Amino acid sequence: MTIDESTGRTSGPVLSVDGLTVALPLSGDRAEAVTDVTFQISAGDILCLVGESGSGKTVVGQAILGMLPRKLPVTSGLIQFQGVDLPPQRDSAYRKIRSAEIATIFQDATASLDPVQRIGTQLGEILEVHGVPRAERSERILDALSAVALEYPERVSRAYPHQLSGGQAQRAVIAAALLLSPKILIADEPTTALDVTTQADILAVILRLKAERGLAVLFITHDFGVVEEIADRVAVMTEGRIVEQGAAAQVLERPQDAYTRKLIAASHPGSRQTVPKDAKPILEADNVSLNYHVGGIFNRRKIAAVRGVSLNVASGRTVAIVGESGSGKSSLARCLLRLEEFDGGSIRFMGEDVSGLERTALRSFRKSVQVVLQDPYSALDPRQTVRSAIAEGPVIHGMPRAEANRKAEALLDLTGLSPQAADRYPREFSGGQLQRICIARALALEPKLLIADEPVSALDVSIQAQILELFAEMQRTLGFAMLFITHDLRVAQTISDDVLVMKQGAVVERGPTAQVLHFPSHPYTQELVASAPGGASLAPVSAI
Repeated sequence: MTIDESTGRTSGPVLSVDGLTVALPLSGDRAEAVTDVTFQISAGDILCLVGESGSGKTVVGQAILGMLPRKLPVTSGLIQFQGVDLPPQRDSAYRKIRSAEIATIFQDATASLDPVQRIGTQLGEILEVHGVPRAERSERILDALSAVALEYPERVSRAYPHQLSGGQAQRAVIAAALLLSPKILIADEPTTALDVTTQADILAVILRLKAERGLAVLFITHDFGVVEEIADRVAVMTEGRIVEQGAAAQVLERPQDAYTRKLIAASHPGSRQTVPKDAKPILEADNVSLNYHVGGIFNRRKIAAVRGVSLNVASGRTVAIVGESGSGKSSLARCLLRLEEFDGGSIRFMGEDVSGLERTALRSFRKSVQVVLQDPYSALDPRQTVRSAIAEGPVIHGMPRAEANRKAEALLDLTGLSPQAADRYPREFSGGQLQRICIARALALEPKLLIADEPVSALDVSIQAQILELFAEMQRTLGFAMLFITHDLRVAQTISDDVLVMKQGAVVERGPTAQVLHFPSHPYTQELVASAPGGASLAPVSAI
């Protein structure tokens, strides 16, 4: 490597991975977790490593950090940092390299932070381990928090993780990673779980730090929308191999590999073929309000979670509710399901007021209104077979067990799973397969209304596309109404006929999907559209 006298930065690769192969001895699917992976990253460049879950992206990141588990041995290949071979995996020499030279941030910021220690204490420990004198630590911590654009860094330093929003927590994790001015940042899906505006903020922070510090960044993601925003170079992985690599513009505009084209297409979903508006109303909410009371006896205060929301969902139609975390989307859904005693307004289902239903009538109402949640892993009982999980609802409502089992098997077939899946347990399925099972379970009671709360936000983009297509196909077949809660405008465009945009508990804009997303009138909607990764064009590409 050499020094560029005009910039003061090193030229040539900061990180080189050459022929990296990692064995996968316990798997019957393939013999290697990673096969012959080769790439380089230079100072001030972002390489996006793109692929679906199981493609080997995270294994590559672990190998660079020397954190591969013993059951995943490196069988060949070299990893060099600034032209020097990195130590063997799990070697004690990595203690001086991690954080100081190569830092990392992960998807779940809260899981990366100790919940019982203040942010400043946790950042201080990093400095202490690497020998920074106590007198310098406070200033270094505040400088790092300021560098990631956290307002009131002193206050954040004194805060516990649970007192921060998701975006603030991720910024704090980035600050921790950059405390010792590393040369390389490995970012493993750091924005996947964030709202579009928060995601845009985090990406802007990474881009600014890259430019200011000459940081080399390995950004691991499954989302080509994010790639469009930040990448200098792109490497596409599937089944442990890099199938395409090159400059971002080249890969995005002229992809050569079929798998790359598939991922790019999944990141740019089309628009929905709208159902006629004269369909029969199923759910009508009028001026619904919900307040939460927080604090103790002496500082008790009221927070308006839902403020005067009205909506109408008709048979065969889908209404998307979009907005950031804390906007009131899920609180509204709980009101509509009568899981919260709302403070004002009314809710009518099939023309009847359900606001004051008693226990028996409420049970009948909930049979007709089913829910699909974000995390299919926690939504299913790990001790139940798939057949039992799907048949449980019909059995509770009086259907004979044998008939319920046959219905479960038919629904599995309808959702694209084999009959053999019925006798297996949730742990034996991928996230996308589990969400199909959750959809089958929700449809087992033949609901008139399906409420889907962020059901695809944790899935890879190609699996997302499959699940959205499944929702649309099931709705065409069975005719139910659907309320679809999401923070992803591309998902809303794909699945919905109409959109409601929520902010701070209130609806700030509503209308047909194409009108709201292509010609937003409210400043907040305009901000959401502008913040969507690669989102300058939410224009329709094709129709489901």
